[in-house]
Amino acid sequence: MSEWTESPTDFHDPVLVREVMEFLTPSGKGVYLDGTVGGGGHSAILLEDCADCRIIAVDRDSDALEAARARLAAFGARVRFIQARFDEALRSADLSEPLAGVLLDLGVNSHQLDSDRRGFAFRVGVDLDMRMDGARAGERSAAEILNAESEEELTRIFREYGEEPRSRRLARVVVERRAATPLRTSDDLVAVLYKTLGRAPKAKEKARIFQALRIVVNQELVSLERGLTEFRDVMAPDARMVVISYHSLEDRLVKNAFRDWSRSCICPPGMPVCTCRGAPLGKVLIRKAVRPSDVEVHRNPRSRSARLRAWRKA
Repeated sequence: MSEWTESPTDFHDPVLVREVMEFLTPSGKGVYLDGTVGGGGHSAILLEDCADCRIIAVDRDSDALEAARARLAAFGARVRFIQARFDEALRSADLSEPLAGVLLDLGVNSHQLDSDRRGFAFRVGVDLDMRMDGARAGERSAAEILNAESEEELTRIFREYGEEPRSRRLARVVVERRAATPLRTSDDLVAVLYKTLGRAPKAKEKARIFQALRIVVNQELVSLERGLTEFRDVMAPDARMVVISYHSLEDRLVKNAFRDWSRSCICPPGMPVCTCRGAPLGKVLIRKAVRPSDVEVHRNPRSRSARLRAWRKA
């Protein structure tokens, strides 16, 4: 395997590189799909390690694709780039053969977190946007959601996606605040949190709410659930799917999908005769999610929450 080195740019610091390659086991002349290519870090290692492999590099973020094109330019025609949400990528991929493997490195990359115009962070004065692919048609910003949704829907968003114990009160304060002045910046949302808690919110409390809005804005869990199934169905026998997630909602969805696909029977309890597929679709390769080493976390603190899971198709 190639020795991993840091990206020459500050766009993308790929996490769990050695573990990704260990579970993907790239070989032959297969086509691999990197559904969240970011700056191209994982794809570069895969293409270096597997001289004949090819990559379909997907990202919804035009900045990410531009960085990936530069990073992967030396591999020429072995890489095909698609700008799309990963669960929509197969519409443009025009596959002529099954996929030899799939990699999804979920969440927000460092470039997006550090870009004030994206509005993912709660730095002072940042607009509440949070759209990964900019002003995509039909996709609302975080500010538009906060200023338009009902109190009941906001409660659900904060509770389900932010796991916020004060979700109902927070939604009520949002509605009260926007009646006087619409929420526009990170400062406005932090001020709402301050009023809800009766004190300055902690970083992790702010992070929960910003995460909840980001998930809704980008339809992240819907995309993940749909994408996992679509990719599974176009994978070759013995192909591997590797997913890196960064919060419990994503990780739980991936874990449950891989577990259900690995069962021989998924009939409801009490069925006298099995009427489902009757055989597992594949096998979970690791029972417990792989986490970054202490060395990696020290080098890249943003890798701390990463969890890797892997599955092999039958």
